[in-house]
Amino acid sequence: MFRIATIGVYGFDGESFLRRLRHADVHLLLDVRQRRGVRGPDYSWANAARLQRALAAAGVGYRHVKELAPTTEMRQLQYREDDRRGVGKRNRAVLAPEYAERYTSEILDRFDLGALLAGLPGDSATALLCVERDPEACHRSLIAERLRTEYGAPVTDLRPG
Repeated sequence: MFRIATIGVYGFDGESFLRRLRHADVHLLLDVRQRRGVRGPDYSWANAARLQRALAAAGVGYRHVKELAPTTEMRQLQYREDDRRGVGKRNRAVLAPEYAERYTSEILDRFDLGALLAGLPGDSATALLCVERDPEACHRSLIAERLRTEYGAPVTDLRPG
């Protein structure tokens, strides 16, 4: 039986991120970001090439699942809602309802999660990666909830600290 974890970049450094994955028995990381870079020196470890090298050295597989990434237009919609609420991307606590609806109908409903699950390891956990610290503020929570409700996958949210 597959197990799903979710993890973000914010709040971790490279070492604590890998340690958290090891502790959760994650052997495959599914990167669901559209743009696989993070601004600022504190998070340069999470840029795709560096992250993939660190994961390989730690024995964790990596797969970019761009088809599950929100479009630029959807991200802009969320940023406008963040601005309206007066919160920054790193402080967001929830997704905008319109963003969640559009992501679900335009991306998630059209993606074959069953086929994705068929290719996941059954003897370890697989983590969904995006940027936001808290899954409630990120589209990975929508993917995880679908995996939980439609496929019975146990989901664990990995957070810093």
